[in-house]
Amino acid sequence: MGPRRRSPVALRTAIALGASGLVIFGVTVPSATAADNVMRADGSAGRACYESVQSRRAAGIDQREMTSTVDGLIQARLAPRDGAEGDWDLAVFDKATGKVVAASAALRSRELAESFVKKDQQLIVQACRYSGSARTVTVGVDFLALTPQGTPTGVAEQAQRAEVVRVETPERTDKSKLLALGLDVTEKGDETGIEVVLADDADRKTLRDSGLRSTVINPDLSKTSREDAARDREYAATTQASGLPSGRTSYRHLYEYEFELKELARKNPKLVKAFTLPNPSVEGRDVLGVEIATDVANIADGKPVNFTMGVHHAREWPASEHAIEWAYELVNGYQKDPAIKSLVGKTRNIVVPIVNPDGFSISREAEPKGDFSRFDYEMKRKNCQAADSPPQFRTGVCKANPAGRERGTDPNRNYATFWGGNGASPNWNSDTFRGAGPFSEPETRNIRELVSKRQVTNLITLHTYGNLILRPPGVADTRAPLDEPVLKALGDKMASRNGYRSIPSWGLYDTTGTTEDWSFWSTGGLGYTFEINTAGFHPPFQNAVVAEYTGTAPAAGAGKGGNRAAFLDMLGSAADPAQHATLIGSAPRGYQLKLHKTFQTPTSPVLQPDGSTKPPIYVTDTLDSTYSSTGGRFAWSVNPSTRPYVAGRYGREPQGPPQATLPLANPAGVPAENTQYPGNPVAESMPFTIKGLPEVDNGRFDVVVEWASTDTDWDLYVYNAAGELVTSSAAGGTKSERATLFDPPPGNYTAVMVNYDQVDPANPDDWGNGRIEFAPPIPPTYGTKEAYTLTCTNRIGRLVGIADVFADRGQTVDVGEVCTNSARATKDRRR
Repeated sequence: MGPRRRSPVALRTAIALGASGLVIFGVTVPSATAADNVMRADGSAGRACYESVQSRRAAGIDQREMTSTVDGLIQARLAPRDGAEGDWDLAVFDKATGKVVAASAALRSRELAESFVKKDQQLIVQACRYSGSARTVTVGVDFLALTPQGTPTGVAEQAQRAEVVRVETPERTDKSKLLALGLDVTEKGDETGIEVVLADDADRKTLRDSGLRSTVINPDLSKTSREDAARDREYAATTQASGLPSGRTSYRHLYEYEFELKELARKNPKLVKAFTLPNPSVEGRDVLGVEIATDVANIADGKPVNFTMGVHHAREWPASEHAIEWAYELVNGYQKDPAIKSLVGKTRNIVVPIVNPDGFSISREAEPKGDFSRFDYEMKRKNCQAADSPPQFRTGVCKANPAGRERGTDPNRNYATFWGGNGASPNWNSDTFRGAGPFSEPETRNIRELVSKRQVTNLITLHTYGNLILRPPGVADTRAPLDEPVLKALGDKMASRNGYRSIPSWGLYDTTGTTEDWSFWSTGGLGYTFEINTAGFHPPFQNAVVAEYTGTAPAAGAGKGGNRAAFLDMLGSAADPAQHATLIGSAPRGYQLKLHKTFQTPTSPVLQPDGSTKPPIYVTDTLDSTYSSTGGRFAWSVNPSTRPYVAGRYGREPQGPPQATLPLANPAGVPAENTQYPGNPVAESMPFTIKGLPEVDNGRFDVVVEWASTDTDWDLYVYNAAGELVTSSAAGGTKSERATLFDPPPGNYTAVMVNYDQVDPANPDDWGNGRIEFAPPIPPTYGTKEAYTLTCTNRIGRLVGIADVFADRGQTVDVGEVCTNSARATKDRRR
């Protein structure tokens, strides 16, 4: 298949995409003959084009043979011809071996099959007519010569060693400091530390110079990547079928996802509909999804919508696997499981396995390097946006360009809510680069348009890794929404199935511009991020996909149901009227109801590369959803009319005064230096007691200790009566530690002080007497209620009814005969 790490140079040859010539990368390529450019098939067949080279006499097949003129890249494309769309697929095979080189199987006839080839390699380009009336399509094949290693001069990149370290971040200031370093921060972490990928010596120096402490978790990621790939090959070769709904035994390629989605629809036409999202990717790929529901074509039937998506981040392959397996689960369960059939009948389910197809295709097809170098395309995270890169890095295709995997935007930092603040990077080559502006990327615009036009009451976006279920908000200073009890309860329930930790997103670290933050704060639909597994971005399939989905060893959800059960909990929430709002009333058959809302929301103050900020950007969102009446009474499941962004913030009214400050006395003497705590238990322990109602009501406590010099390092840990760590502070480079616990349960606690480092152990800088400070709970705040504008149009599109509708979560609102008596009905509701 040829070398993997390359970048384009001047030599380009092509077969043009049509009779009038084609401009490719700024080079006009002469037209070939019509016979060369046109693929023709009188019949169609529902087969996988990529599975094998077919006989030329087979139904729905046309082929061209050609020879690669370069060591480099082939880009084969299909496009509709003469205005006839249809559905054609495309595959490129090595003629000598019959193995697939590249393929594409989207829903239309707009295909891009791309991969690496060798000079003089004999190829077969095969077009397959899957369905539709289009008998012909145009084909174009572009060969790009590439220099080794992807540099302008072809100079080989120096070998390097990538590793994973756990960085100690016991305080929020430490987390903010870590995020500002521009390192590849993973989602695996807790209150006291976060795992970080260090790609090379420069990264190691950056972390070392920051003063943050770390411990090596995996010293050689390249070795792990190679071993994981070998384990995947062995598992696929020795396992006939897994326990997954599809029986799959290996990670899919992009073209397999595309084909399987439309096969689900073809084989289950009343239950499954495959669709193309409105915006092609940066490289022009269609983004595909499926909708699963009874009477699936009637998307305006008023049922609540449950949306599951994967692969915002290219290298997170288990995310798309879990998403597509969920689609199989629903289809299989509808046929065989009465409980699932009942839930499917009450809901509509949308599944988009791959939000970022460009990035995923690159990561999935790359060699298993795992060294996180610039040209380690396997570990690409972002999309293929080139416009924000410096001019010298904008050249070349995404699969082989001078900036390698560093070029692009992080789609999961590109949504509008809180965009531009801490938790995303303004620097183009950062793995968390936020993009040029909110929704600047086609991938995020796709999700925005879908959520804005449907009543998505429940949403899961799948990622790796960290064994976490994250809920809004992504920024701690935002404070929890009024829906916090609902969000927490559902998150905790799902976590009981997969063994993950259920926490607010900021509990890991601040993030801005994320999917569920935008969807929740703008629509009120309950949204979560799942961080699947703890072993890596795409560790062995058997563990990260099969075990995590089915709830078998070694997954944390073994014996509890795994992600399958968690997804079913989410589906049950979507089917539960108490989890959203419901409009009831009556309308004539064929009339259409519409809910509308338009609003502006500010982003965060926009952080600049130099550390300064600019004013927030105001982003306009429009929510429009429809219900088609079948005549008579109706029930329409909708999100609350008041957005959580303006509804207010969660809290509680104080039921008493906070506890008075407690002294924390320093025991006599100074313990020996100890850099191995808790492995080495040498420390000082001070017990204290937290009181509770009715005497006091503590919203938080802070254990505060201080000493003389910033060169001295004491660490502070706080345990409850059961010996569980509940909070800590171990910063370094300070003269104090402050450990905070919100809403502390009453009981006995112990503060532990560890003498981590003394400049002069013979003359120790001991900590002085400390204190425990208390603060009352923060009362809830309530915003102004918002209304939907509800309109009704008759069969010819004439507006016949209009009303304002206020609806809270769990509330059923009777809008009456809104199509015939809306003015009176509105007045009746306001009495």
